[in-house]
Amino acid sequence: MSNWGLFVGGVLLAGVAVAGWQAFQPRAAQQGHSMEPPDTSGIAMGDPIKQVILPASLTPDGTIGKGIFEAKCAACHGQNAAGQNGVAPPLVLKIYEPGHHSDEAFQRAAQSGVVAHHWNFGNMPPVPGLTRGDVQYIARYVRELQRANGIN
Repeated sequence: MSNWGLFVGGVLLAGVAVAGWQAFQPRAAQQGHSMEPPDTSGIAMGDPIKQVILPASLTPDGTIGKGIFEAKCAACHGQNAAGQNGVAPPLVLKIYEPGHHSDEAFQRAAQSGVVAHHWNFGNMPPVPGLTRGDVQYIARYVRELQRANGIN
């Protein structure tokens, strides 16, 4: 057998060994990240779902984003992105952290809408009249709110 054949066989054997070892490892719970929406049964319809801690101040971009959010998003997602029970979810929640819902997810949601997948509020329709720049500012505002609430 050639050296190349031994090398390829060794790499293949090592890969199978690592895959087998990982398959038998206990599954650790994801730290601080839950795909389960919170229980809203004790919250009156239309009330905020999340208590949002506001940052001491917003960046200039966050301030612009807040104004756009209030004009285009707050009617459903509530003041300070706290959500509204029975209407729309809070965006200040681990489900919407940057590692799971990137800023581009906000862009797609505003442009094309979203099929309901974490909540039972129904599908989100597209938001007419928002540019990509507008949504970037909204995302910056939401990320500042998230950081103030321990979501990075």
